[in-house]
Amino acid sequence: MIAFDYARPRTLAGALKASADRPGARFMAGGTNLLDLMKLGIERPEAIVDVSALDLRRIEALEEGGLRIGALVTNAELAAHPLVRTLYPMLSRALLAGASGQLRNQATTAGNLLQRTRCYFFYDPASPCNKREPGSGCSAIGGFNRIMAVLGTSDECIASHPSDMAVAMRALDALVETRRADGSTRCIGLDRLYRLPGETPHLEHSLLPGEMIVSVRLPPPPPGRQTYRKVRDRASYAFALVSVAAVVHVFDGRIASARLAFGGVGTMPWRDAAAEAALIGAAPTSESFERAADVVLAGAKGHGGNDFKIPLLRRTLTACLKQITEDQR
Repeated sequence: MIAFDYARPRTLAGALKASADRPGARFMAGGTNLLDLMKLGIERPEAIVDVSALDLRRIEALEEGGLRIGALVTNAELAAHPLVRTLYPMLSRALLAGASGQLRNQATTAGNLLQRTRCYFFYDPASPCNKREPGSGCSAIGGFNRIMAVLGTSDECIASHPSDMAVAMRALDALVETRRADGSTRCIGLDRLYRLPGETPHLEHSLLPGEMIVSVRLPPPPPGRQTYRKVRDRASYAFALVSVAAVVHVFDGRIASARLAFGGVGTMPWRDAAAEAALIGAAPTSESFERAADVVLAGAKGHGGNDFKIPLLRRTLTACLKQITEDQR
């Protein structure tokens, strides 16, 4: 066993101080990802700051509309909340499509956002992995890569991001609110929270040492219909091969607004502003849906075993767009 320090503060200030006082500390709440990685020796934190006792479990309606979701709200609580089910049904569906009931009861909102890839080679200490050990190589490139990404990859890493919740939140323009021990705060969009692998795939997000996500803020829901569709190998407890979160508003026979985010195919929860722009002003037809798919897939790159994800993403996207525009025409 690898020794580590452990602290379980009762206040946010205490948690931030505990982290600041312990270089290499990691925050832990549900532990559904971190503990597994520690057992395998992939994560070796010098200290664990257990934040499960903090008062960060509230879901609050904001005066200007939207919601503030505490970092420790569980996935099960968030999926079942009446305001989430009513205003953000795609988020509820994405959460219910992720993991098992037992894990949803334990996993937290902040932990879900920061979970690490499920790449086979990342989880295998005997295999070279640039995400786990920078400079060692990427075993997935040229190896078994069925579940790997086709968007946002680099010559150093093609690991896909595993979260369903983050895909829906990316489409909803979610912001994470953070705190540090020095009192500083930040509000970060998911497009800036996550980092593309580039030459540094081990750096997955933009949080600073000791910076803790305390809540997630959702703006008022966008107009139009929402959907989340996940394609996977089995009906439950499987990570996405392809997933699509879509919000489309049709007015007077034309698409007035569109938001599209994708899971299972990107090295981060993927969103394509150019594909959204290609839909706006167009009639909701198969031709316009195919054009949007062309834009999304323009930069897609398969690596043999995951080539099928490219046509699968096209079919899933066009099917979702057809579904949510049919009764708006």
